[in-house]
Amino acid sequence: MSTRNGSTKDDQHDEEKRAPLRAKVVGIGRAFGGALIFSLPMLMTMELWWLGFMLDRFRLAMLVIVTLPLLVGLARRIGFEDTWDWQEDVRDACVAFAIGLLTATVVLSVFKVIGPGMSFDEVIGKIVLQAIPASIGALLGRSQLGNEGGESDKENAETASSTTPMRDYGGEMFLMAVGALFLSLNVAPTDEMPMIAQMMTPTHAVLLLALSLLVMHGFVYAVGFKGSALPTNDEPWISDFVRFTLVGYMLAILISLFVLWSFGRLDGEAFLPTVMTTIVLAFPAALGAAAARLIL
Repeated sequence: MSTRNGSTKDDQHDEEKRAPLRAKVVGIGRAFGGALIFSLPMLMTMELWWLGFMLDRFRLAMLVIVTLPLLVGLARRIGFEDTWDWQEDVRDACVAFAIGLLTATVVLSVFKVIGPGMSFDEVIGKIVLQAIPASIGALLGRSQLGNEGGESDKENAETASSTTPMRDYGGEMFLMAVGALFLSLNVAPTDEMPMIAQMMTPTHAVLLLALSLLVMHGFVYAVGFKGSALPTNDEPWISDFVRFTLVGYMLAILISLFVLWSFGRLDGEAFLPTVMTTIVLAFPAALGAAAARLIL
């Protein structure tokens, strides 16, 4: 039997069955695109190639262990497709990490960063280290490379069910942590981080800390970018500054410390150089935290 538009009911039924498969294929395609776009600067960074070979394997494992829960939480918000329970979110996170591994393997092989003649430990170290930012990029690909039909049903449902301020606040802090980690991974391996810290005086460090807070707060509240959470008339600006900007900056500091420790940048350093290098890295980490609130 034909319908008014000339198609049969069987054709419509087949189309309905193909729709979920098409959505999955599109989601995976966006994931590969996001993994490549967001991780390409790191895939082409020599310091990360060396770190993949030289980095202590315990520290590399800790980076992976910290990243995986972040991927699950990020999949909860912007996975490849609408999900309704944590099992599906864990699945999405595992798929994202697998895509990160595959993307890193292909690109590093094409660049001849890995290949025959290298030890298995060196090859695996380089791939796994690069897969961390690539897997985050894989999940970011869904939100940044488009989502047909606008906001997903899952996002609508979660927005409607998020009735408590604490839940919203926790989600905001989580996104800021993801943004801080992602951007700090871009620059922490470079030699410029300790070099800048050595050139700066304590006065410069205090000024950079103040600039980080100012830019971070301005990005989210004053500039009025899409997604920014402008202060309400019911609360003074200092309340939002303390709850979001200041706490977000402390997250950036802690994540910067963790990333610097993971990459061995703090080994043998005295207290003051450690503080200076952390403040330097916290500047891009803070910007990443603020940007994550705007775009995710």
